[in-house]
Amino acid sequence: MNCRLCPNKCNTFRDLNTKGGMCNVSSSPSVARIAPHFWEEPPISGDKGSGAIFFSGCTMKCIYCQNYEISADNFGVQIDARILADEYRRLEALGVHNIDLISATQYLPEIIRSFEIYKPKVPVVYNCGGYERVETLRALEGIVDIYLPDFKYSDNALGLEYSKVNNYPEIAQKAIEEMFRQTGKLTLNDKGIATKGVLIRHLVLPNHTKNSIGVLNILKENFGKDATVSLMGQYIPHGKALEHPKLSRKITNREYQKVLNHLLDLELDGFAQELKSADESFIPLWNYEVK
Repeated sequence: MNCRLCPNKCNTFRDLNTKGGMCNVSSSPSVARIAPHFWEEPPISGDKGSGAIFFSGCTMKCIYCQNYEISADNFGVQIDARILADEYRRLEALGVHNIDLISATQYLPEIIRSFEIYKPKVPVVYNCGGYERVETLRALEGIVDIYLPDFKYSDNALGLEYSKVNNYPEIAQKAIEEMFRQTGKLTLNDKGIATKGVLIRHLVLPNHTKNSIGVLNILKENFGKDATVSLMGQYIPHGKALEHPKLSRKITNREYQKVLNHLLDLELDGFAQELKSADESFIPLWNYEVK
């Protein structure tokens, strides 16, 4: 196919054997890890874990990505829709709260086929960078129960410099509007586990509290009381960020508290991560093998 799945609209030919586009992967899913994951937000991981499927490649090129080995270097094992459906069943048998599709957009046609083979009995989570086409998201209506997007930038220039994408704030806002249209405000069951809705993540970057405050302002202005925000302090210099003068350190307590105070001033609902989460021990091992 000539791919236009993501906002980059590369129009590059990709098939089961031919790689290309911004993501530089084929159309057949490649995965680096499929296992219960306990380090998402409390309503996602709960006490039994999220059934996380880490896909290789990405539609963005974030120079600080903590999953750099799989998002940029494309480490992973190629599978097909049938195997993917089998993995949904396996994860369900392990008792996970949901099936968590992480950075999956570049493989969407094959992923949709996997749900035609088997629709999980637990909620399906779409875990993405927020840089999504509305037209592509519409193909997920009725499949995805919970959207878990990032909102990374209020400054388009940062999107270009750090993630190699254009018009990030505008595109992410429209994408999240579509996510809300499909699933609504985040809904939890009586055990505090998410069953439906949208949970918006924002990672605070060092030297960029102004960007973070801008993101929170956008969320407040456009989504108000419907927005549930996960403010993340887990930033670790990784990938090319180790060489970047502004990104080569962790965030400080002062930086994080400044953004957290603004979240509280805006009275946005959500979660705030502890800074001790900025530890490489939380990065999973990329060890998937076809069962």
